[in-house]
Amino acid sequence: MGNVLSAGIGQAPARQAAIFAGLPSNIEATTINKVCSSGLKAVNVAASTIELGQAEAQIAGGFENMSRVPYYMNRASQQPPFGHQTLQDGLIGDGLWDVYNDFHMGVCAENATKKFKITREEQDEFAILTYKRAQEAWKAGLFKDEVVPVTVKTKKGEVVVSEDEGYTKLKPEKVPTLKPAFVRDGTGTVTAANSSSFNDGASALVLGSKEIAKKYGKDSRVLAKIITYADASVDPIDFPIAPSSVVGKLLSQSGLSKSDISIWEFNEAFAAVIKANAKILGLGTDNVNPRGGAIALGHALGSSGSRILVTLLHQLEVGQYGAAAICNGGGGASGIIVQRVSSDDL
Repeated sequence: MGNVLSAGIGQAPARQAAIFAGLPSNIEATTINKVCSSGLKAVNVAASTIELGQAEAQIAGGFENMSRVPYYMNRASQQPPFGHQTLQDGLIGDGLWDVYNDFHMGVCAENATKKFKITREEQDEFAILTYKRAQEAWKAGLFKDEVVPVTVKTKKGEVVVSEDEGYTKLKPEKVPTLKPAFVRDGTGTVTAANSSSFNDGASALVLGSKEIAKKYGKDSRVLAKIITYADASVDPIDFPIAPSSVVGKLLSQSGLSKSDISIWEFNEAFAAVIKANAKILGLGTDNVNPRGGAIALGHALGSSGSRILVTLLHQLEVGQYGAAAICNGGGGASGIIVQRVSSDDL
């Protein structure tokens, strides 16, 4: 399981997820941290484990609770003998900060907008589009089979959370009025509205060998086979365009072309990520994140990679190919190509 912001949640988060979910104690669990790509990297590692014959089946995905990330303070031995101390925001330090250039990852997105000549208007238009797509998808019930309700205990009793919240908060007239969030010298174009939000969430998939699929896959609602998967790396400041590199690898490994891919799911860390990679790859917008993306649906860091794959699988028709790719801090990306299949194909 992918998890990025592990401070304060206890030892071995994936192991906790397995045991508290009721799995037997002899089931091994591993936590993956590849920043935003963690969830998809977990899927790819699980697939590799099955391919190597080390397991017949795996559960893979990711989770994040961004609203509860603690603030940090150095231990006493690292503090001066007297004077005020400063708290550090763990959410920024371990999740959103480019340690190589010592600035927020939003500055990397700004760099991409300048390099690929992406305007503020283009970013805002895409942000509004992704919100509208998410709203339409929820209204049509397209997420009903994808989202599992969670019961939360509160002081006032139990609350069932069965729907995303962020996608309802769009005020289109406000989007163009927001000030840049990261570069404020008059050239900035990346804002809170055209960036993903902070979220809590989890996602997971069951992977199995062909034999396991034959035995248990007949009743699966969504059945697909993995065609190929890969990782890619670029300069840390260029992390927003890393998905285009991993897509190149995926297509080369699979022997497929861009025209063979029916649906593309890219993580919307920023609108700039989608616009830049679409320019590089020569993609339109119709089949890229058709049900909205992280700007509207949310970006729970450790979960987003597996979440976009879950969403992709629920959109594909039998026989169609789909690709999912996600960038991560440090200049990386993970990706996968899948094909939806019928139980009759097993």
